[in-house]
Amino acid sequence: MNTIDATLLKELFIAGSEALEAKKEYVNELNVFPVPDGDTGTNMTMTIASAVKEVKALQDDNMESLCKAISSGSLRGARGNSGVILSQLLRGFTRTIKEYSEIDTNIIGEAFEKAVNTAYKAVMKPKEGTILTVAKAGADMALYLADADIDIVTYMETVIEHMRDVLNQTPDMLPVLKEAGVVDSGGEGLLTILEGAFVLLEKRIPKPKEAKKPDINNIKKKKNVVKKPEPAKKTAAKSKKQERKVYSPAKSKADISTADIKFGYCTEFIIVLEHEFDDIKEEELKIFLESIGDSIVVVADDEIVKVHVHTNMPGIALQKALTYGSLSKIKIDNMREEHNELLVNESKEEAVEEAAEQAVEETVEEAVEETVEEVKKTLKPAGFITISAGEGLSEIFAGLGADIIIEGGQTMNPSTEDMLNAIDSIDAETIFIMPNNSNIILAAEQAGELCEDKKIVVIPSKTIPQGIMAMLSYMPARNVGDNEKAMVEEMNNVKSGSVTYSIRDTVIQGHEIKQGDIMGIQDGTIINTGVQVMATTVELIKNLIDDDTELVTLYYGKDTTEDEANMIAGNITKEYPDIEVEVHYGGQPVYYYYLSVE
Repeated sequence: MNTIDATLLKELFIAGSEALEAKKEYVNELNVFPVPDGDTGTNMTMTIASAVKEVKALQDDNMESLCKAISSGSLRGARGNSGVILSQLLRGFTRTIKEYSEIDTNIIGEAFEKAVNTAYKAVMKPKEGTILTVAKAGADMALYLADADIDIVTYMETVIEHMRDVLNQTPDMLPVLKEAGVVDSGGEGLLTILEGAFVLLEKRIPKPKEAKKPDINNIKKKKNVVKKPEPAKKTAAKSKKQERKVYSPAKSKADISTADIKFGYCTEFIIVLEHEFDDIKEEELKIFLESIGDSIVVVADDEIVKVHVHTNMPGIALQKALTYGSLSKIKIDNMREEHNELLVNESKEEAVEEAAEQAVEETVEEAVEETVEEVKKTLKPAGFITISAGEGLSEIFAGLGADIIIEGGQTMNPSTEDMLNAIDSIDAETIFIMPNNSNIILAAEQAGELCEDKKIVVIPSKTIPQGIMAMLSYMPARNVGDNEKAMVEEMNNVKSGSVTYSIRDTVIQGHEIKQGDIMGIQDGTIINTGVQVMATTVELIKNLIDDDTELVTLYYGKDTTEDEANMIAGNITKEYPDIEVEVHYGGQPVYYYYLSVE
């Protein structure tokens, strides 16, 4: 037996999940930053557990349904950056193997390659020395050995051993790992899953007595067996299952005049596939769209294709699309009129009907009528989702107009599904998401990709003060693009600080820190340490203040008091009389203070 069928793969996947669950605290301890947060082991465990839940609910153990359960469950359950990357690895892997009833070494090699490429595309600025590097090492070896005459157990053993070897080298790739004396926690989590699955694989498929490990010396001489893709470019189009993408950039509307607009109609629609749509058909559609327009996005999956194109002939684009299946979610905007704001006082129905009259051929009248009816629904122009870490902060966000406030943050990263549920509950054309934590941004972006019927704009706020400033910067009179630009610009003008305690002894960023020490942090950098909360907070604020500072805001957590916060404010006011200092109750756990300096 040299193949793995769906039944065995299901058992291996569950075994890998159980191995990570058993070892998650060890993985958590590898985190470099000594703060009590939603750590890598916890996030990866909850991500794969979501997939296991769907896998266990399957009635049929066939490869297609198993792959769908693994991919869908992990994507929706993804938490934290490590969880999102794991879900993308699983997504890429299952997209390859779902076509087969059994998988062998050749298919596994191809699937590993697809997994790595998919994960790299999901990360805007991939770093080497992380889970991505370890995964790529596995793909390199899996492809290198794919045609070798070895059994599947020896094959997987060799791949995993090579990944472990590369994981042990991660401290040499990332100085912060070397300083802390640890390997990458995400890479450890990934290997824990694979090693857990391998233990069961050895039991289910005995290794041949004559099995010998292959010579792998050449793999260390080969570089980039799996090509690392360029970071995925952000586009306005979002897809439930974004995978195959073609993108031709165009100028933003803010940077052009109506005379510069070569193609006047922004045309978007979804093709519900009724005929085969493989890579060749996709390329055919792309070439056709390029012949009649620009700013092309083609996002394809098994059941749907989402298309975006700027063209002067939207009807022709729709006619071509009808050759692949039926159409839905058609949206046609006259960009010249939009640019001159001539449609500001016109109803949505009139705008869509006018565009339809000018652009749509008789063959797509029924689809356009469906779209007009959808646009007639009363939707507010924008909705807001924020992540909040305390009751006081939640009240602040609610007062600023947040529709849904997801409880979470540093100590518990919400999942992609949490955000999708929030999106579904808001009746708005555009929804802005403020993650307010660097470890939640990827999950928010993944939710945006999985959402089909609303425009999702993720404002990449990394802190609570940034999220508050982003909300304050939204202006209803501005269009979506201008609001996004303004919100990002204004939040980046805020200096954010936080004060918490260390959960372990460590050496990091030049600081020798003992368990229980108080740390002043700015943008992921430890600025100062101390033994008293008040003194450490005052010192951090002074480090953040510069000649342009006008306002300092303290959000005090549930483990400190308003009196102490006011004493800190008084200290700052006394030394900097020209600076205004505000105090608000945040109620956040773990962090004594969040600070905003403007």
